[in-house]
Amino acid sequence: MNTIEGTLQDIVGTVDGAHMLSRVEHWAGINSGTGNLGGLRTVAAALSDAFSELPGKISLEEPAPVTAMDASGKEMEVEFGKHLVCCVRPDAQRRFLLTGHMDTVFPVDHPFQTLTWLNDSVINGPGTADMKGGIAVMLHALKALEGSQAWQDVGYDVMINADEETGSLSSAPLIERLAKGKYAALTYEPAATPEGTLAHSRGGSGNYSLTVTGKSAHAGRNPREGRNAIVAAAVLAMRLKDLQRDDISVNPAKIEGGAANNVVPDHAVLRFNIRPKEPAAADWFTAEMNALLGDVRQAHEVDIHVHGGITRPPKPVDRKAQKLFDIVRECGAQLGQDLDWQSTGGVCDGNNIAATGVPVVDTMGVRGGKIHSSDEFMIVPSLVERAQLSTLVLHRLAIGDAL
Repeated sequence: MNTIEGTLQDIVGTVDGAHMLSRVEHWAGINSGTGNLGGLRTVAAALSDAFSELPGKISLEEPAPVTAMDASGKEMEVEFGKHLVCCVRPDAQRRFLLTGHMDTVFPVDHPFQTLTWLNDSVINGPGTADMKGGIAVMLHALKALEGSQAWQDVGYDVMINADEETGSLSSAPLIERLAKGKYAALTYEPAATPEGTLAHSRGGSGNYSLTVTGKSAHAGRNPREGRNAIVAAAVLAMRLKDLQRDDISVNPAKIEGGAANNVVPDHAVLRFNIRPKEPAAADWFTAEMNALLGDVRQAHEVDIHVHGGITRPPKPVDRKAQKLFDIVRECGAQLGQDLDWQSTGGVCDGNNIAATGVPVVDTMGVRGGKIHSSDEFMIVPSLVERAQLSTLVLHRLAIGDAL
């Protein structure tokens, strides 16, 4: 049951569900896979136009340089789209950060490109839940708040990046810069479950590529003169997996390289992912990995080059962050929304924000499910539900020392 009254009820009541849905349908109809730079430019222009309805300055920020390791072991530059920033009242004493992402996991040639109504309240389409619906929630909550006198005393930055689905490598410095000094942050990833559950603490994530360089030789005439890079990479994969424990998972994912059957291979690239649950686990793994690399270099007489690292730090929930979760739940109760939370092994920009010390709730977006698949869906009434929730949460944060 909704227990909000008076002026605040009027503000919350301005959220326009039909307008939100129209925008989501338009944005989701534009393919914006992380690698589709043309599509990202198109959706960034559409988002810039929509966010110009707020009283702030809009800019499209250049992506930071990013390199990746190709199969030959050579570093190559990776291109990303520009990131949208909307800055409102930069001189306000209390300021907030709201973040989302415009990219999806569906490349330009993916067959999942259109929207389909599954029933009167559920729509299936690329990025509807993850997270063009969330961007609409963010925008319309802020539009509603601009009608509140109390909101005029605070400021905020909106950041919508173009590379979240591949780890936010080119936007991480921007996220860190914008997060510093903020009172609190909200991120608009979809709810963790279709019922609206929030993601609580999160583990971290790191991606690595190890380039192993050995020495080639004839496999029949002089094999002992060779230094087998594939064997060394295989040993690394097995021993890295042995480092897995309860507070960190290790996933060797791919070995590339090799040569003809009659040649001792002098090149291999091992790719793996780690998921530390706590910062201490990440530090422990780094030390153990470095010791392991030294052992394998010596035992197999190979060179090993490390590329990558932890790009999403673990996100524990401290006292201030827990207070923010409590406020979200209390505001939900005022709106008749029964909200709960659960820890997750997934990662998002909330990890990066929390690493700066700013309290964040990072699943403020729509209810939906089956994200990253052609069955992705958004529960349409949740557009208004979650926009009203954000409106109430941000209004409460604006008027008092809640954290």
